[in-house]
Amino acid sequence: MPEQDHYVVDTRLEESSMTKKPEFQFLGPEQRATAWERFGKDHFDVVVIGGGVVGAGIALDAATRGLKVALVEARDLASGTSSRSSKMFHGGLRYLEQLEFGLVREALRERELALSVLAPHLVKPLRFLYPLTHRAWERPYVAAGLVLYDTMGGAKSVPGQRHLTRMGALRLAPGLKRSALIGGVSYYDTVVDDARHTMTVARTAAHYGAVIRTSTQVVGFLREADRVVGVRVRDSEDGRTAEIRAHVVINSTGVWTDEVQALAHNRGRFHVRASKGVHIVVPRDRIVSDAAIILRTPTSVLFVIPWGTHWIIGTTDTDWNLDLAHPAATKADIDYLLDRVNDVLVTPLTHADIDGVYAGLRPLLAGESDETSKLSREHAVARVAPGLVSIAGGKYTTYRVMAYDAVDEAAQDIPARVSPSITEKVPLLGADGYFALVNQTVQLADEYGVHPYRIKHLLDRYGSLIDEVMATAEGKPELLQPITAAPSYLRVEAVYAAAAEGALHLDDILARRTRISIEYPDRGADCAEEVARLVAPTLGWDEAEIDREIRTYRARVEAEIRSQTQPDDDSADALRIAAPEPRPEILEPVPADGVTDKQVP
Repeated sequence: MPEQDHYVVDTRLEESSMTKKPEFQFLGPEQRATAWERFGKDHFDVVVIGGGVVGAGIALDAATRGLKVALVEARDLASGTSSRSSKMFHGGLRYLEQLEFGLVREALRERELALSVLAPHLVKPLRFLYPLTHRAWERPYVAAGLVLYDTMGGAKSVPGQRHLTRMGALRLAPGLKRSALIGGVSYYDTVVDDARHTMTVARTAAHYGAVIRTSTQVVGFLREADRVVGVRVRDSEDGRTAEIRAHVVINSTGVWTDEVQALAHNRGRFHVRASKGVHIVVPRDRIVSDAAIILRTPTSVLFVIPWGTHWIIGTTDTDWNLDLAHPAATKADIDYLLDRVNDVLVTPLTHADIDGVYAGLRPLLAGESDETSKLSREHAVARVAPGLVSIAGGKYTTYRVMAYDAVDEAAQDIPARVSPSITEKVPLLGADGYFALVNQTVQLADEYGVHPYRIKHLLDRYGSLIDEVMATAEGKPELLQPITAAPSYLRVEAVYAAAAEGALHLDDILARRTRISIEYPDRGADCAEEVARLVAPTLGWDEAEIDREIRTYRARVEAEIRSQTQPDDDSADALRIAAPEPRPEILEPVPADGVTDKQVP
């Protein structure tokens, strides 16, 4: 492709009354360098290990209590479970059948908070159809469950259930077979871009003073006698090491919980078991429906969720004991999803219809059952040693509750008085002013010279930060053009991801800051060079680094596609882990032999 212009973005912010630490609101190269310097000289109240939604939530909770916080993540924000969910911010209707009423009530309250106060730009209401397949008993049974679902969380911003005849259900979802249902119930839940939400939680924590740094791997713990007093970290990009001292360390690493506990030479109070969930992504025109669909399966439920111009269909629920960083979907996983959804579709889906596939791991608390679908989604938090707290389990929706539980537990290791949690009153970046901006979509389109459709897309990704995003393109109108091979996204979004959202690699941009890797049949391989050249000046890449990023990303795509043709987990995993790692100095696994453990005199 022809040489493109290079763009350098000034990520320094003016002092603002709304920002406690304006120099850290942008997660860009300058902030990253400053964070490394602070690690070596500052003493923190809390160090958080893990950049998933729970770790980011803990950083936000602690920072808004007035604590001095550092968060480190070995890879990228949301690079694990928090970017590979079913994209729902929901109460968990199926958990009512498991009698987990407390979890559902808690999750529904969090759903309402997110919709109305915390993240209305990211969490959206979504209509669901529950097809009924049994006469007499099923309708009252489902209705009773949905009455609880509608009322358990208190006030709500979505409509209640509505009962439908077979014809009414088929008018709502004409793509379903007439024989697949005898009626239906319509109800509302919510959908979220999980990776963007997690990144926004982390940026909000930085806004309130937390020091956030990705590609920063914990390789050991600092100790004074039996007390943990900090961590030793290693830069996953260049191998540099540093020490971060703190009153307390919180391990919020999800499926890596046991590995980090072993690194700390602590047995821990609980163990985490990984359950693999696979989703497929198909074009929107392949299924004719005006609502999301929830289907019962012999072991769990299957969701068919609208996602822009696509549907997301999932999920599976199987034990996983292989590579934690890159869980691989198999042909058997994909066939299972196709078989289940084709049971009810007029026009069956085939492998050729699939644009994207992704696999994620749920961190389930082990011990309740041998079946992963029955393991607890409740969370557990424990002080496993003086100065070390671990938290695991839970579900995406309840991240904020998990966060304040973890900080409450950690408070006993912090000498100063710790204030109560206030995050239920702290909107995420982009939430303030969002609703007013939605009403100004046409005016904003005229101001920026783009179609109103683009403004709606940007508002639903950035909220009231839209001005900040568009300022990146000031004087560079070419940045307001679509990415050539991924026209759902503007070029400015890739540049902003590198300048402000902590993206360090093509994989970060194409898989998490955007969702190009699951929304296009080429999985982002065709736009890799264009995006690499757009962000190269911001990230300081020369031609050799541009080439390495493109080759690494395309190798990842090829490995994933090949792994998805394999019959079992072992063969799929072998193909996936053979792809090169974009972070050249990451350790897998971290040696737990004590070499990296250090006593502080």
